[in-house]
This record gives sequence, structure tokens and C-alpha cells, in this order.
Amino acid sequence: MKTILIIHTGGTISMKENKETGKVNTEDQHPLKEITTILKGKTEIEDEILFHLPSPQIRPDHMLQLGRHIHEKLAKKNYDGVVITHGTDTLEETAYFLDLFLQTRKPVIVTGAMRSSNEIGTDGLYNLLSAIRVAGCDEAQNKGVLVVMNDEIHTAKNVTKTSTSNVATFQSPQYGPIGITTKNDVFFHHKITSHDSYPIQKLSKSVALIKAYAGMDGSLINAVRENAVDGIVIEALGQGNLPPKTLQAIKATIEKDIPVVLVSRCYKGIVQDTYDYEGGGRQLREMGVIFANGLTGPKARIKLMIVLEMTKNPLELTPMFSY
Repeated sequence: MKTILIIHTGGTISMKENKETGKVNTEDQHPLKEITTILKGKTEIEDEILFHLPSPQIRPDHMLQLGRHIHEKLAKKNYDGVVITHGTDTLEETAYFLDLFLQTRKPVIVTGAMRSSNEIGTDGLYNLLSAIRVAGCDEAQNKGVLVVMNDEIHTAKNVTKTSTSNVATFQSPQYGPIGITTKNDVFFHHKITSHDSYPIQKLSKSVALIKAYAGMDGSLINAVRENAVDGIVIEALGQGNLPPKTLQAIKATIEKDIPVVLVSRCYKGIVQDTYDYEGGGRQLREMGVIFANGLTGPKARIKLMIVLEMTKNPLELTPMFSY
């Protein structure tokens, strides 16, 4: 019999709808505690509540605390896998942080719900059951942190929330899920080709995320730079291009030894130094801007926060973002 640890952190999966007012909020008792009864005799479940927070209230220090807690629990007992329940708004950021931070081959699965536990069509219990089955699957080992939602298995690196309310919101644009769950089985049909991890001891760096737009100048970048940040991530246009009036601000930022990481505001594709016009990707790379390979802005921010605990040398940072 497999032994699975469930760590609850809050979110819609732990909430109920008030039928009189329609408001959704947390309650003292986690509504999915009944999972231990459903799986009795099939899987040994240990569950605990670490946080009771809606995911917009989750901060990077919570992510670090959660990661350390998982390490401590795995060191004390030989669990076969870990499941984390989490609100969906920042689920992908927590999952990716754990993917970079955790040092384990054991399956670590993050799941959540788009509908609270007593709403019609609630998806929380089913997602949790699916996540437990994946966590107990031998084939799920050594795949990093996975997100299991709506019968699909996604990597933490590629998954993103694509809809505000649809139960099929979590997708991996361009890549797709690496596996699926059915009522009886767990199937993996893709392999993980690369995985990086960083055993940091603290999380102290401030990294800002800026989205580019038509006609943008350098004022926002200048304001952020003067606000004592340690790094900046910019969601650029297209393949990695910016309006010309941002260039002086970016140059001044890099000259102050503040790394600037570039991603695209497009949800598919990667940034490249293709264009050589003013503000084009080639000019940005020559200035010292670091190009991130396929990460979204929020995930590039998480990664930059982590790797800055190890180095701020651009020659060392650049290859960290190449895969």
C-alpha cells in the first residue's frame, strides 16, 4: 500500500459557497478531509494544513516554507509521494518554485479546484483523487513537480492558467500535457528532457515584472530600478523586441549590475535575437539582456529570484535561462 502525504495550503479547493449570498470563502474544517475515508484500504493518507490562504495571498516566502516543510517530512518518513492542494491563481508559480527548489526523486503533485466543494460541478475532490493516484505512480518519479488538473498531467515549468473560471483552465501551450489520468489508470506519453534545481537556503531578492506595450518609454523601468530591486523581468513584444525609448533605461539598469531577463508576452514561442533594428532582440542581447527560453513572465521572475541567491554574474546567469 502506498503512503501519500497531502499538504493543504488553501484556495478554492478548501472553500465552500454560501448558498444565500453566493460568496465563496474558507471554513475552519477542510471540506476534503473525507478523502481518507474514500481511499481507506487502498492508499494510506496523511494530511495536514500548512496554510489556510487564498492563493493571491501566497508569497515567495510561503513557497520557501512549503519547500522546506516537504524536505523535512520526506526526511522523517518514507512517503511514496506528496500532494499539495493550492489556490489556482498562483498555483503555477508555487509549483515552479518547488520544481526548482526541491531535491527529491519522489513524485510531488500540485492540484486545486475551480469550483468550491459544495458548488454544482465541483472539481476539487476528483482532482485531489487524481493527484493522489499520480503521486503513488512509480512512473511519476524523477519527473520534477507535476500539476494534475482535469484528467491531465502537466509539468510545473510549462503549465499556466488560461481561463478565469473554466475547469479546463490549466494548459501547457505549445507543449501539451505529459500524461493523462483515467478512472483506472495513469498514463505518461512524454518524457522530461531536462530539469534544473537550485538548493538555496534563503529567498531575499526583489525581482520586478514589467509588461511591454506599444509606445512604451523608459519611465517605468527607471522607477522600478530606483526602487532597490535586485532584478527585472520584462515581457517583451513578439520574439523579444522593445520600443526604442526603453533602451536607455535598460542600459542604465544593466550598468548598475541589475540583471534584466527577457521573455515574450506571447504565450507560445521563445524569445530570440532575430531582429537587428533599434529595440530589436539582437540589440537587446548585445546590451547584456538575458533571454529566457520559453518561460512565462511570472515563472522567469521566480527563477531569477532563486538564482540570484547563488550569483548575479551575467556570465553565470545567462546559461541558467537557456533551458
